[in-house]
Amino acid sequence: MGTGEQSLSEPKPQPLSPSPPSSAASPASTSRNSAAAASRSRPKKAADPAASSDPHQPPKKPRLALLVPGRPLSAAGEVAAAIQHLRAADPALAAVIDAHEPPVFQCPHRPFHSLVRSILYQQLAFKAAASVYSRFLALLGGEASVGPDAVLALTPHQLRQIGVSPRKASYLHDLARKYASGILSDAAIVSMDDRSLAAMLTMVKGIGAWSVHMFMIFSLARPDVLPSADLGVRKGVQMLYGLDDVPRPSQMDKLCDRWRPYRSVGAWYMWRLIESKAPQPPPAIIPVGPLAVPSPDDGQIMQQQQQTVIQMVDPLQMLPGMG
Repeated sequence: MGTGEQSLSEPKPQPLSPSPPSSAASPASTSRNSAAAASRSRPKKAADPAASSDPHQPPKKPRLALLVPGRPLSAAGEVAAAIQHLRAADPALAAVIDAHEPPVFQCPHRPFHSLVRSILYQQLAFKAAASVYSRFLALLGGEASVGPDAVLALTPHQLRQIGVSPRKASYLHDLARKYASGILSDAAIVSMDDRSLAAMLTMVKGIGAWSVHMFMIFSLARPDVLPSADLGVRKGVQMLYGLDDVPRPSQMDKLCDRWRPYRSVGAWYMWRLIESKAPQPPPAIIPVGPLAVPSPDDGQIMQQQQQTVIQMVDPLQMLPGMG
């Protein structure tokens, strides 16, 4: 019989022995008889089905349920599966899907590189950020050289010379130190579930919840991320369902619940919906007399404003710029 197991059969009758006179009963024997009677009166416990039948095998410990990331959207067939699910789950979204080409989720950079790029682009117009990023790569010697040790070797003065503010320099160094110390690593980031990853990345200076959501969608291709605080996604949901007001972040989970487990793709289509509704640049005005017409400078400003609107709702470009 295995260790810890109990028999469910009735105890075998034992031969009776003459009881000693009550006057001769010792305290020890009385105690033993009482304990035996109590044991016989207790109900038997059912054997544990998980208990091992091998007496030399220790009982198995219960396994912990671990959350693992879903299959990335960059995997073959995942975007098609997401679109099929969203079409069936949300007829309103199906019309938006039909109006746009399917998304592609591929990131050429490792997680550390993507996070560095995100920090460099923060709070800058796209063209200015791209220029800073280009000078940063030149300072390090190319994309292949972007690593924690190389970033830590850059001084705040060197970074300031290429247009990186002292605050952003401290963000870059904080990220690199967490990698160098082992708190973060590319392998750990890829394997973490969404909730744990968000908790770890927001420990880095300069990386907030919005940046984490964009990183998970566009760098890691996580399938079920809903950036509920993103204004573009919220305005897209308002348009999609004809709501009177832009939904609050706290309302987004309920409104978009039908998109699970592909809320990342649903969010992508919200950005496309907003982009398609962005105001178009005015047609060229041909002067026909002494009427005042926009100067070339005015036309350039209008184009820049239009481009800004598109960039603000296109995280594929603005991922590094709105963290």
